[in-house]
Amino acid sequence: MRRNILKLKVKRLGISTGGPLVAIINEEDAKVLDLHPLDRIKITKGKSIETVVVDIGKKSVVPKGTIGVFDELTASLPLKDRDSVAIKVAKKPVSLDYIKKKLDGYSLSKKEIDQIVWDIVHNRLSDVELTFFIAASYCNPNNMDETVWLTRAIANEGDRLQLKEKKIIDKHSIGGIPGNRTTLVVVPIMAAAGYTMPKTSSRAITSPAGTADTMEVLASVEFSLKKMREIITKAKACIVWGGALNLAPADDKIINVEKSLMIDAESQLLASIMAKKHSVSSTHVIIDIPIGPNTKITDRKKAEHLKYKFKQLGTKLGMKISVILTDGKEPIGNGIGPALEARDVLKILRQDDDRPLDLEKKCLAMCTQLFSLMGKRNGLTLSKQLLQSGKAYEKMQHIIKLQGGNARIKPEEIPLARFEYDVIASKSGKIKSINNLFVAKIARIAGAPQNKGAGIYLYKHIGETLKKGERIMTVYAGTKSKIDYVEQVLEGMDDIVVY
Repeated sequence: MRRNILKLKVKRLGISTGGPLVAIINEEDAKVLDLHPLDRIKITKGKSIETVVVDIGKKSVVPKGTIGVFDELTASLPLKDRDSVAIKVAKKPVSLDYIKKKLDGYSLSKKEIDQIVWDIVHNRLSDVELTFFIAASYCNPNNMDETVWLTRAIANEGDRLQLKEKKIIDKHSIGGIPGNRTTLVVVPIMAAAGYTMPKTSSRAITSPAGTADTMEVLASVEFSLKKMREIITKAKACIVWGGALNLAPADDKIINVEKSLMIDAESQLLASIMAKKHSVSSTHVIIDIPIGPNTKITDRKKAEHLKYKFKQLGTKLGMKISVILTDGKEPIGNGIGPALEARDVLKILRQDDDRPLDLEKKCLAMCTQLFSLMGKRNGLTLSKQLLQSGKAYEKMQHIIKLQGGNARIKPEEIPLARFEYDVIASKSGKIKSINNLFVAKIARIAGAPQNKGAGIYLYKHIGETLKKGERIMTVYAGTKSKIDYVEQVLEGMDDIVVY
C-alpha cells in the first residue's frame, strides 16, 4: 500500500442509488486518505477506472478493508464480491465550479453547459449537486442562448433516431389535464395521411395516466431503437415509452429532481420538451399548452409568453413550431386512468356513438394545425375524412399489431378494475366547475396508473345539467379497501365538482 492508495475488497450491496455512482468505505479506511462524505475517489480494477462519490460507513455496513458498491457502479465496472480494487482521492468534477457560477447569477457558456450535462448523464454528480444546478437555473433563469445549448446538450448526450424522411412531425402537451390522451388519436390520423410520426411518450409521475401507460393497455411500449425504427418503417409511426430508450437521458434525471422539489424552471421545461423532439429528428412540432385554474399554466399571459419562447427556441433548433393554447379548466374525455382512456381513444377512432366529443374536437384541432405546418390549408376537412372513413382506425390497428397488441380489441373488452363506487348528485343544478387536481387525486387513490383498470369515468362536464340522484362519476378500484378510502376522501372534497 502506497501512502495515497488503498487496496480494498469489493462487497456488492445489491442496492440502487437511482442515479449517481456511489461507494461506501469503512470509517477507519476513510481516515487513511482523509476522506469525507461526498468526496470523490477513483476506483481502479485492472485497466478500468471509475470516479465515484464516496460515503462513509461503520463496520456493521462495510468492514475495514472493504468497499461497498451500489448497482450503478457494478454496471459501470465489472466488479464481483471479493474482487480487489485500488482507490485514491479524486478531484471533484469541474462542473461544480460552473454550477456555483450559475448560483452566483452568472450566465454559462456552451462548453460549461455541455460539461454539466455530460456529468449528469454519466452519474458524476450527486443528488445534492444536481439539485443545486436545477435550483440555480430556477433562481437565475437561463437566457435563450443557454436554453439552446442546454437543449442540444441533453439531446446529444444520448442516442438519436435517424430516419430517411426529411420531414418528421411530432406533438407534445405540457400536461396537467386528466384524460388528455390526444396522442393516440392524432398519431394514427397523421400517419394515415402519409406523414412520419415517431412518438415517444412518458409514463405518469403524478397523474392518473401517461400516454405510455394508456398505450400499454393496447400494446407493448418498450422497444429498442432498432425495433422502433422497424415499426416506423412499416407503419409511418409508433407510440412508445421514451424511458425504454436512451434518448435525452439527462432529461429524466433532471425531471426526477424537479418533481421532488415541486419546481418547473421555464428554461428546463423548454429544453426538456424540445430535446426529446430533437433526439427523434422532429422537424414540424405542435405544442399544446392547456390553460386553467388547476393546471401548470393558470393564465393566458403566461401561456402567450411560453408560446413565444417555444417558437423562438424552435427556430434556433431548425424546427417549425405551432403552439396552441387550449381550454384546461376541466378533464377532457370521459375516462381517467389507462384502461378508461384507452376505451375513449378506441371509441373516437371507431366513431362510436358514445365517444367523447370534447376529446375528438381537440384532436381534430391539433391535426389541423399539423396539416397547416406541412402546408395544407384544408387540414380540418382532411382530418375528419381520415377519421370518419375508418382509415385512422385502420392505421391504429396496424400500429397496435406491430407493437404486439390485439388490433381487434373492442373498447368494452378492455377490462376495468373489479370494484366500483358511484358519486351521486345530492341536488339538481348545472355543473360550474370540476377540479382537475382533485379528480386526478381520486383516480390515483383508486390505484391508477399502477392498476391499469383503475380510475374514473365522468358522466358530466362543465355546463351540463344534473338532476338529484344522477351519477356524476364512477370510480373503479382493484380492492374494496381502496373504494372505502375513496369514499372517505370524497367526504372532505366538496369542491371536486361544483353545481
